[in-house]
Formats: sequence, structure tokens, C-alpha cells
Amino acid sequence: MTYRAYVVDKTGDTFSRGIRTLDESDLPEGNLTIRVVWSSVNYKDGLAASANGRVVRSYPMVPGVDLAGIVEDSQDSRFSKGDEVVVIGNDIGVAHPGGFAELARVPAEWAIHVPDGLSMKEAMALGTAGFTAAMSVDALEQHGLRPDWGTVIVTGATGGVGSTAVSMLAGRGYTVAGSTGKASEHQFLRDLGATEILTREEVSAESNRPLESERWAGAVDPVGGATTAYLARTMKRNASIALSGLTGGAAVSTTVMPFILRAVNLLGIESVWCSREVRDHTWKRCGSDLKPKGLLDSIAFETDLDGMEAVLDDILKGKVRGRALVRLS
Repeated sequence: MTYRAYVVDKTGDTFSRGIRTLDESDLPEGNLTIRVVWSSVNYKDGLAASANGRVVRSYPMVPGVDLAGIVEDSQDSRFSKGDEVVVIGNDIGVAHPGGFAELARVPAEWAIHVPDGLSMKEAMALGTAGFTAAMSVDALEQHGLRPDWGTVIVTGATGGVGSTAVSMLAGRGYTVAGSTGKASEHQFLRDLGATEILTREEVSAESNRPLESERWAGAVDPVGGATTAYLARTMKRNASIALSGLTGGAAVSTTVMPFILRAVNLLGIESVWCSREVRDHTWKRCGSDLKPKGLLDSIAFETDLDGMEAVLDDILKGKVRGRALVRLS
């Protein structure tokens, strides 16, 4: 059996990427074979598809850190042929062939059944980005956040994590502020539920002051860098920052003052290797109280294998709004 896949390859300094026709014998080891129906494009996929992205650990590789599809063959009692499953994280797309292919094979431990309340398409409209947003909201609430605490800020709000987080929080009754560097997308954020819009410059400005006026009851931050430093010094007492990304830089220049004088919490959000219990819990919430309103209509747009080139380039330039779905079948 042959199938189409988007493959990246590198030999020495020569890098290539594009669609190839592969044979079922090219599939890796695993006890679950899946006919992929949907995938999605994440920032990490853009890195995987670039010559100097430094995330792919062996070549050739099929990128795609997300996939949803139908089980074709299972050697695990938890899954049967015809089951609809979703797989994210766990090294797919960087060390194990991922979702940008019509066929995939993975260890069954990496898969879960598509949760109640979501279709396969909706699961991929969320994907790693939406799952990370849900983990962020869940972590903030576990640390006490409630709607009556005040405004929650979402940085990088037009991106995959940010846009789903805005919608999730608004749906839970929170007052939400969103920051973006895209002046043209203010109405998009308001439609998702943001009531206040900040510019990228506002939330990344440097300051010599270790603390500023208390402003935010919580923060979902997929940006990092100077933005995280800004958040630390402007959070309310006992508030938390859920940090999941570094599109704004890996280094954070701040002081200990917000943490020891205001008891601000910095919560690391890691979705790749989280436990199965966390995955089950988070996906259940994604299909229920954290399911974004207008997920397919407002946040996601579609492409296919042939249309992925432009999206992979644009996501690294910050030009992708919301979530890019990849239709495989």
C-alpha cells in the first residue's frame, strides 16, 4: 500500500522538503496503524520544515506534531479497527514520523479516543496549540483563578495557543485582554471574546522598576522573553502566569520581587510528555467546558498537503491567524 506524505530531509548542508509517495513498509514501528484524516500546523512544524529549525532529530522525517484519524490496525486491546483517535506530542513529527501523511503508525500509548463533544476535525482545530491553551487555563484555575478575580491577559493572542485561550476564557466567563502585534486583527480578538486589546510594544517594553501597578488576575503566555518579564511585574497578588512558549525569546530578564513580595506564580506548561492522566483530563475539558465557541468558523482554516508550503513559512513569520487545519483524507 502506498500513501502520500510531506517529507523533510537533510544531508550535510543540503535540505529538502516536499510531498513524496511512500510505501507502508516505510512506516515506523508501533502497534497502532492510523488512516490520518486531519492534522494541523503548529509553530514547531514550521521549525521542522526549515533548514535550521533544530527540532528534527533524524532525517528523513514526516513533520506534523498532531494527527487525528481512524484506526486501521491495532495490536492493543484498548483500540479496535474503526476507532477515531487523536495523537499529539510524544516525539511525533520530530523523532517519529508525524501527521503530515495519509498513514501513520504509533505506539498505542500515545493515542487517546477522540473525546465526547469533539469531532476529529475539531480535535485538530485545537491540536497541540489548543491543548496547550486548555492546559494553561486548567493550571491557572488549579491555582485559584476565578472570573471575579479580574482581567486575564493572553499574549500572542492571534496565534494558535493565544486565540484558543481567549475563546476558552471568555466562554468560562472571564474578562479577557489580548495582546497582539497585528493591528488588523483587533476585531478578530473581540469576536473571540476579548474586551481589551494591547499592542505587542506595550507588553514587551523594558522597565527598570521591579514592580509596577497590579493589573492582571492571570496570564496565558505563549510568548516568553520580555513579555514574561512585563507580566511578572504587573500581576496581581497571588496571580499566576501559565508560560508555554518562546516566540518572543528564551531569556527572561526580571527580579525575584514579584515572586517574593506578591507571591506571583510562574507555571510551566509542557504538553509533549505530560502523563496520560493529564491528557485524558485536558481533552475531556476541551470537549466540554473549554470547547471554544466558533472553533471551526472563527479560529480554524483549512489547507491540504499541496497547500502547506505557504503555511509552514508564514507560521514562523507570525502571519498565521488562528489554527491551520490540514486535510489528509
